[in-house]
Amino acid sequence: MAANFFSNKARAAAAFSSSKQKPTEGKEEQSRLQPWVEKYRPKTLDDVAAQDHTTKVLQRTLQASNLPHMLFYGPPGTGKTSTILALAKSLFGPALYRSRILELNASDERGIGIVREKVKGFARVQLSHPTGLDAEYFEKYPCPPFKIIILDEADSMTQDAQSALRRTMEQYSRITRFCLVCNYVTRIIEPLASRCSKFRFKPLDNSAAGDRLAQIAQLEKLSLENGVVDKLISCSDGDLRRAITYLQSAARLVGAAKAAKDGDEDEEMKDQGSDMITVSTIEEIAGVVPESVLDGLIQSLQPKRMGSPYEAVSKVVTEIVADGWSATQILLQLYRRMVYNDAIPDIQKNKIVLVFSEMDKRLVDGADEHLSILDVALKISGILGGT
Repeated sequence: MAANFFSNKARAAAAFSSSKQKPTEGKEEQSRLQPWVEKYRPKTLDDVAAQDHTTKVLQRTLQASNLPHMLFYGPPGTGKTSTILALAKSLFGPALYRSRILELNASDERGIGIVREKVKGFARVQLSHPTGLDAEYFEKYPCPPFKIIILDEADSMTQDAQSALRRTMEQYSRITRFCLVCNYVTRIIEPLASRCSKFRFKPLDNSAAGDRLAQIAQLEKLSLENGVVDKLISCSDGDLRRAITYLQSAARLVGAAKAAKDGDEDEEMKDQGSDMITVSTIEEIAGVVPESVLDGLIQSLQPKRMGSPYEAVSKVVTEIVADGWSATQILLQLYRRMVYNDAIPDIQKNKIVLVFSEMDKRLVDGADEHLSILDVALKISGILGGT
């Protein structure tokens, strides 16, 4: 061993062999450790799910190689950032992507100084003719004569920053295009919104999100119980990013349980396990309150012939809070059970909805969760009893 260490030839051979193996091993390791949200992020516009209208319009602008300023808005996890990144890669390809694209997250860099320094500095730089690229590259990628600045979470920008941005958009529009990505279009000032072509991203429908989740499960060799995909969709409320994260967490949990069962505690946890992912696993990861707990709460709300329902309601609510269930999640699931229950008259539903709206406001303002759940439960019990 020592002779090999002091031998220059042996050290050189070892270094050469390790350098040959490192790139592939590092690439596989990076792919394995990568979050599935990034691993399965759409690479092209065709991969974007359930936003057909937006992708069709962008495909036409891609063919014409002429983009307007754009404003993408919609709920989280619907593909806004993925769409503009896929469009940018289709326009410029891997060679010119870094020099032609500036991506900023406005929730971190939201002040007027960022607009004056980073944004304006990148927008004013003149384009240089790319060298060292063959004709095949330009046939595959249009490479139009402009740059793209992507401002993610643009609705977090201050009013001053947005006002400063509108002048920059006009001044350098010949060589720079802007894409604003936000959740709430009403928080973008009107002079800025009027300069952009608006694209609304709607929440993903069940079929598109289900197909994507089933595809990921197949690629990761996961075994899913019947109803897991539907439960992922219902727990994520149209947010595909959240659904994929839940699926990866469930796969890790199953892999960890399998390793512990086999006694291989020192073995590295695998993302995919042969054991089946169940609906209860998804509910546990998503923080969904079990139906049995909700049934017990609803049973305690039913009007009593004799006496007050306070004792029964208080006991159930105390157990719910002691188990650590979220008050917001309790109210959400209880709301759905009440509103979609055909046995409750519409007049009572109207009063119950007002109770839920008032309590939701209190929770947002920081009210005590135990008292909030107890108050809601007693008010609903009084409404159902006709008092």
